[in-house]
Amino acid sequence: MRILLSGVSGQLGYELERSLQGLGEVVALDRAGMDLADLGQVRDVIRAVRPQLIVNPAAYTAVDKAESEPALAFRVNAEAPALMAQEAARLGAAMVHYSTDYVFDGAKAGAYLEGDATGPLNVYGASKLAGEQAVAAAGIPHLILRTSWVYGMRGKNFLLTMLRLAREREELRVVNDQFGAPTWSRTIADSTALILAQARAGQDDWWRQNGGLYHLSSQGRTSWFGFTEAILAAARIDCRLIPIPAAEYPVPAPRPANSLLCSDKLMARFCRLPDWQDALRLCLRD
Repeated sequence: MRILLSGVSGQLGYELERSLQGLGEVVALDRAGMDLADLGQVRDVIRAVRPQLIVNPAAYTAVDKAESEPALAFRVNAEAPALMAQEAARLGAAMVHYSTDYVFDGAKAGAYLEGDATGPLNVYGASKLAGEQAVAAAGIPHLILRTSWVYGMRGKNFLLTMLRLAREREELRVVNDQFGAPTWSRTIADSTALILAQARAGQDDWWRQNGGLYHLSSQGRTSWFGFTEAILAAARIDCRLIPIPAAEYPVPAPRPANSLLCSDKLMARFCRLPDWQDALRLCLRD
């Protein structure tokens, strides 16, 4: 099986290139090799590689900047996945696409299910939702995996930012009224590989029976403040933390107060997902 993997220089793409080894020939491309903002290049690359599977972790992820660059965010997060799905249909290929908790408005009291009504609060969430809908509408074998609060030891993410700031400052003010489950990029990549291994070993109708939308997020619940406390404790960094409401940390793009995703559907069908604190400890061992 030839697998076309986008965004290999990103934190999730980096992990996926390693986790997908053994499932087939992985053609892993960074932005120079396939820039999702260049739709013509995306089409040309797919037609040249002729993959049996497209795995697309690449995305426009600058949540606040997207408010001032909506056209670019939608091109990368919606139009490019739509084009990938169209080209997959031409080739008879399958597709794995990643999405976000930000497709929800955060007003629900409990964890979000796959069938709950969406209502993104910002451009980034709206663009990712449009990408989901385009992939699902293409009529191809597909998996759409929504995840949340992704972090790792590469790229730009909350974990690395807090580690840097805690070493530079004596005090940090961190939001304590937005809740979710931090999810290690390697957890997402390894879980994806486990699912695809089942697909490869399954029957001809595996995708018809198992494809669709799933939530893939670590177990448990915390706030950004609680996540920071756990990071600094595991890294043994002494820095004073002050909890603040989101209203005291204004940003261009509003965030949902509740980002919890219920992953029971995925775990019942494919694989177990770890508690966020256990995954964080493993990540920081690196």
